[in-house]
Amino acid sequence: MSVYVTSTVFLPENVLNIPIYPLDVFTRTDQGNAEIQRSMTNLSAEALVVLVLIDGHATVGDIEQKAKHLPPEQLRNLLRSLLGNGLLRPATIEETEGLDFSAFFNETKGGPEPSDGTKASAALEASTGGPKLEREGYYVSIARRAVKAKQAEHGARLLILVIEDDSHMAQLVTLLLDDAGFAVETAACRDEILARLRQQPIPDAILLDVTLGDANGFDILQALKKHSLLKAVPVAMLTADARQESIVRGLVGGADGYITKPFEPKGLIEGVKAILGQ
Repeated sequence: MSVYVTSTVFLPENVLNIPIYPLDVFTRTDQGNAEIQRSMTNLSAEALVVLVLIDGHATVGDIEQKAKHLPPEQLRNLLRSLLGNGLLRPATIEETEGLDFSAFFNETKGGPEPSDGTKASAALEASTGGPKLEREGYYVSIARRAVKAKQAEHGARLLILVIEDDSHMAQLVTLLLDDAGFAVETAACRDEILARLRQQPIPDAILLDVTLGDANGFDILQALKKHSLLKAVPVAMLTADARQESIVRGLVGGADGYITKPFEPKGLIEGVKAILGQ
């Protein structure tokens, strides 16, 4: 018998605000199976279609291709609703204990090959995101735009973790974000990244450079989105690469947004606020 452990990310009080990514896989609970077998249901026709398409194997990207009549944002909201009502549960989330990052940079663990549906979903969105990124200097995934704006607790400032190995760039980003009212911490290499991630509080958002001296930003992104405590933290890639294939790679990996380098201060701040839902 398989035993599934549900991350705190998916608790009912959190589920309505979580990002959902193309590679995510969900499966029906016993309650969900009972719902589709009933002669009467209170679910909307769209929610029932999504519930039927969930089989524990199809990714969110696959489902998007099968339910093309549903806009991505509506599909994700339906998934959140089904999760919150206990009709679905995550099928393949990689759980960790506390802030255990012992395998965070494991070079051999890899990840699942994106399905054709996942790739198609990401490619479709990237065709919109690429021009906007070049034109405005930032792009935030439409399907992953925060449902509810993040608010700092007890008057504190929202915390942004900037992962950037160029000290001058990190200093500039820190000054701009600080001036915009954010608290900022930085990390430049693997050891610093791990040291910061083991600490509380968890960042409210992460700005992630793609090219680092001893790591690749896309690999770090994938590791972040597999970690039960960090999965819901919005991540924007800070990159000079605005090519569509790179945007597709980021979308598949779980990036919520992109900010180009060199950047305009306005674009940087607007991009960070956008991934926070502000």
